[in-house]
Amino acid sequence: MGAPRTAQTFAPPVMEARRWLQGIEFSSDRPLINVSQAAPVDPPPAPLLEAMQRALTEDDTHLYGPVLGLPALRAEIAAQWSAAYGGAVRADQVGITSGCNQAFSAAIATLCGEGDNVILPTPFYFNHKMWLDMAGVDCVPLDAGDSLLPDPAVAEALITSETRAIALVTPNNPGGVEYPAELVRAFFDLCSKHGISLIVDETYRDFHAEPGAPHDLFTRDGWDRTLIQLYSFSKAYRLTGHRVGAVVTSAARQAEIEKFLDTVSICPNQLGQKAALWGMQNLSQWLAGERDEILDRRAAIAEEFPKLADNGWELLGVGAYFAYVRHPFDLASDKMAERLVSEAGVLLLPGTMFHPPETPRAASELRIAFANVDRSGISTLFDRLAQWHP
Repeated sequence: MGAPRTAQTFAPPVMEARRWLQGIEFSSDRPLINVSQAAPVDPPPAPLLEAMQRALTEDDTHLYGPVLGLPALRAEIAAQWSAAYGGAVRADQVGITSGCNQAFSAAIATLCGEGDNVILPTPFYFNHKMWLDMAGVDCVPLDAGDSLLPDPAVAEALITSETRAIALVTPNNPGGVEYPAELVRAFFDLCSKHGISLIVDETYRDFHAEPGAPHDLFTRDGWDRTLIQLYSFSKAYRLTGHRVGAVVTSAARQAEIEKFLDTVSICPNQLGQKAALWGMQNLSQWLAGERDEILDRRAAIAEEFPKLADNGWELLGVGAYFAYVRHPFDLASDKMAERLVSEAGVLLLPGTMFHPPETPRAASELRIAFANVDRSGISTLFDRLAQWHP
């Protein structure tokens, strides 16, 4: 008798880290600095809350909706994506999911059978690895090295007859790095050459540092034969609890995704979808301000980091909501992260949560998620880390 699917993977890392807080009290003059999770804690902006209150009075908000999402939201994404990327995206190539994690899960369900594999650059987004484990899909790690930019030539050597996709996250979680357009294009060409899919998770696209389209994949002829793009409304409009994401791919694949979604959630959250649609149509200026704030915090990371660099720390990547660092101590990062809670009043995640077990480099890496820490908080965070020694 085989083990259940959930036993094939590890415990949710963010939940595990939260357990480190149990029994610890933090004083008012030295409160906890929580940089463990990349989810905004502030509520949606007031105009969006008002729009959501109005939506609550509409009868269809409380009913099942179309499995692949509200037609108006699918059409709005198609129109805005076509404009933003300079390509052609149709509404029937857009599906709405209950968050971006479900978009990934649905895509994998349409791609993989038992024993197939997917290539993930490491350090990886841990929920991607968890789903592959539970789906019976082998994860083939692709070490991104100190640059945190995966090499297509190295990836090609890993492709076998069982490989069904390569999955990229850009801007990257956990590394923060933004993959150059030419690198994303090289992976697209590689996947097209081998007849496999390229999954590009762009959860953090709204906080990309460079203006304009982050890649040109939607301009390629027949892009939907290779590309599966994932997106999340959680970060853009602070809708984390409403679980609204999107998957953009061929209409034929959307028909397969519909089977998956119908058996898991039946339809995405109706209130969340209406909120996402209203946000897309009315909050472009507000979102631009949010992007400016995140970019300013990114700049603060770089400006404050010499406090740590003087003690031997290295900044491997920074961008979107994340800074990914290497510490100089002869202490495994999982042990260090747990000690930092009580000894420095800092909660962050260790590199061991983003690598396969026993990966040597993981022991010296840490992820800092700064979405909820302003310039002052970043300065205080680095002061505490600079003063801490094992």
